[in-house]
Amino acid sequence: MSQPIETAGASLAQVDPVWDRIRREAEDWARSEPLLASYLHAAILNHRSFESSLSYHLAEKLANDQVGAMLLQQVFDDAYDHTPEIAETVRADIVAVFDRDPACDFFLQPLLYFKGFQAIEGYRVAHWCWTQGRIAMAYHLQSRISEVFGVDIHPNAKIGRGVMMDHATSVVIGETAVVGDDVSMLHSVTLGGTGKEDGDRHPKIGRGVMLGAGAKVLGNITVGNCARVAAGSVVTKAVPANTTVAGVPAKVIGEAGCPEPARSMDQMVGGCDDEGAAI
Repeated sequence: MSQPIETAGASLAQVDPVWDRIRREAEDWARSEPLLASYLHAAILNHRSFESSLSYHLAEKLANDQVGAMLLQQVFDDAYDHTPEIAETVRADIVAVFDRDPACDFFLQPLLYFKGFQAIEGYRVAHWCWTQGRIAMAYHLQSRISEVFGVDIHPNAKIGRGVMMDHATSVVIGETAVVGDDVSMLHSVTLGGTGKEDGDRHPKIGRGVMLGAGAKVLGNITVGNCARVAAGSVVTKAVPANTTVAGVPAKVIGEAGCPEPARSMDQMVGGCDDEGAAI
């Protein structure tokens, strides 16, 4: 696998290695698979920027008979135009997927086919709508993202940059949840409440945390930076930084096993060495 591409927000206007890479891959795919050429031109090669391509692609995915693709594309374009920080975050997300997912060999895969990446980027625009007071549109996008991608993220939740959602089916993130930078989570993760309580009631996930498949983190609790939650665990108490928790209910079973669990993506409870290999 190629080395991950780093991006710098200040240089995006002049140099955009992520978008250049995507265009090169699309040109190669169009040559090698002519049946996809029209699709690749419509989704990527006809666009001036990564944001334009993503806006078009997500709008096509999320459109329905009530709100068509052209109207949704305008919403996405408005978000990207008015909040340049989203552009940097989108690039950090796609680099995270390419860097951490062994099944990802091309930047085209998350953009065109990985519903976890698509769901997060759809959420980011829904969140922008929420912050702009466009509550009805935010709820509409949340509903469509849930229906199309099987991922339910409340538009008021706060999600950092460089987040990877692998497989993504049945992920649920509640209204007052906070997810830090560089977090990785697998399918069927729930960041939920514990009942009918109001107010701040959802988990706060620190930087660099890895949430295994089926992990349930419930209540207004904190999962510390670079912690690891094992697959199938049910977490109802705070998790210290740099630890591994597992079980139902989850208990601390040791250290996280490596400096950055979200990057190593090691699922073995025994941990991993500095290079990310299981031990």
